[in-house]
Amino acid sequence: MNSSQLFGITTLSYLLSSAFYIGLLVFKNKKVGTIGLILAIFGVVVQTAALGMRWQESYTLGIGHAPLTNMYESLVFFSWCTTLFYIFLEFKYKARVVGAFVMPFAVAAMAYASFAKSISQQISPLIPALQSNWLIAHVITCFIGYGAFAVAGGLGMMYLIKKSAVTKGKQQDSLAASLPELKIIDDLIHKTIVFGFMWLSAGIITGAVWANEAWGTYWSWDPKETWSIITWFVYASTLHARFTRGWSGSRIAWLAIIGFISVFFTYFGVNFLLSGLHSYGSG
Repeated sequence: MNSSQLFGITTLSYLLSSAFYIGLLVFKNKKVGTIGLILAIFGVVVQTAALGMRWQESYTLGIGHAPLTNMYESLVFFSWCTTLFYIFLEFKYKARVVGAFVMPFAVAAMAYASFAKSISQQISPLIPALQSNWLIAHVITCFIGYGAFAVAGGLGMMYLIKKSAVTKGKQQDSLAASLPELKIIDDLIHKTIVFGFMWLSAGIITGAVWANEAWGTYWSWDPKETWSIITWFVYASTLHARFTRGWSGSRIAWLAIIGFISVFFTYFGVNFLLSGLHSYGSG
């Protein structure tokens, strides 16, 4: 069995996990949610093995490098970070229903990586700019942040759904009744954004060091660099508004969603719509 087959098993596990989590949301059956968690954990374990195997396969081909260098590998790593962070969140805060809003992101990333014709799954030699010890540090820190922001975006959608039901006096509806209280969701959004913001900041710093090593400058206003700093400011402004102005509730929920849209464009939009030093990431 090779890494591609293991990634296929991962995709199926995440798909089934999402289905069971959505079942928990709709039917409020705890056993269904437990199955969703087990499938998510199983998927992460298999995906971890697949990442290690792909790394080993690159050495077998004589071009050994970490599986973090192209669009296919980064999508796989994004889904891994998102799922792993969600599992940690579930164990720590016992908010299992959040999986219905988060696991679909992991499924979408894996499915797109596996089936999009524009994405090559081939293990290729690294271009000179990627031949740096800073590569792993930069990608890992950024994608841990991206995974946390995906969870925050899911929590933001959850908050708005719950808020809408409460406002309309329909909080006893099946869907709304399955969700945690608004204060709990709001607190989770805040903590998740703080966690993601720290890792994104580390990612930008390691990226600047890497850029200086590869291109001789810490910052060149490359499109991806520009959008990364825009995303950083979106989340910095969100945290600033919460700390200094006491923003919470719907405003923070919307900012969590807007922030994740910015992350999405930084990751996808720049690769496919704008050319620059980071364009190799679309390969």
